[in-house]
Amino acid sequence: MMGATAEEPPPGITTIAEAIDVAYGVTSEELREVLPGSDVLFAWRPRRGPLEEAWDRAGDLRWIQSASAGVDGLMFPGLVEGDVVLTNARGVFDEAIAEFVVGVLALFAKDLIGILDRQRRGEWLHEETERLASKRVLIVGVGPVGRAMARSCGALGMRVRGVGRTARTGDEAFGTIHGFDELTDSLPWADYVVDALPATPETRGAFGEEAFGAMNAWARFVNVGRGSTVDEAALVRALAEGRIAGAALDVFEEEPLPASSPLWSMANVVVSPHMSGDFAGWRETVVELFVENLERYLTGRPLRGVVDKRRGYVPS
Repeated sequence: MMGATAEEPPPGITTIAEAIDVAYGVTSEELREVLPGSDVLFAWRPRRGPLEEAWDRAGDLRWIQSASAGVDGLMFPGLVEGDVVLTNARGVFDEAIAEFVVGVLALFAKDLIGILDRQRRGEWLHEETERLASKRVLIVGVGPVGRAMARSCGALGMRVRGVGRTARTGDEAFGTIHGFDELTDSLPWADYVVDALPATPETRGAFGEEAFGAMNAWARFVNVGRGSTVDEAALVRALAEGRIAGAALDVFEEEPLPASSPLWSMANVVVSPHMSGDFAGWRETVVELFVENLERYLTGRPLRGVVDKRRGYVPS
């Protein structure tokens, strides 16, 4: 039997209804009803609270598929320490996020914010803009999303480096990958810095006063990783004081971003409501991934996207 954290069937899930029993639940009370006897859970809405509250009823559970690439919102001690396998939506959102990043890099290089602002004022002002070709982009987080960005930036003629768990050279996508312990020393090289880090205890607050202090005054910062990886107050100070030139932010410490946040009104900031990977059709694509993994599960084959629950991500 399979359970799903959804009020109604996710798009395309009915294709498996004839082969497997499916029940739906969203609240902890509903999950307490559907978890007994369920060995598979499709976390369409991957939230920690309801599942943790009903965890004592999950004795038959063997595998959870998350509809999200990031699994930090689902983690709790019982899941991390237990034997239930967790898989994520690895590979679904990579190219969409890479396209978003290329878009905001072009926005900064071509001063599209200024152009649109002057258009609204009816102001005709000619200016010369930057080329992206030969600019240096440091991508912090070298998993599948980071690699998709590296390929896209490389195709534009940008010079790309990465920051990952361990340092290495000769990487196909990045060339040079610096170790995470070299982050601060790596930042002065870059014209653009892209945060693609997962949310883990090690990455919490990785971008704070020290990191923003090491960046060039003309550098732009892009975050498509997780809000917890950035000290938002330190970022605001760096932007306000001109220690970095701009930021494009898709994720935040608190979501939705509070109306009181100064980020909303800063002229050199783009605020995006955690949507960089959400392309038209993503829901159907995630369901297709789950159906493929379900076939693997039922036939005893290895699952795609198995998360190392203690690290909080899928190891490369």
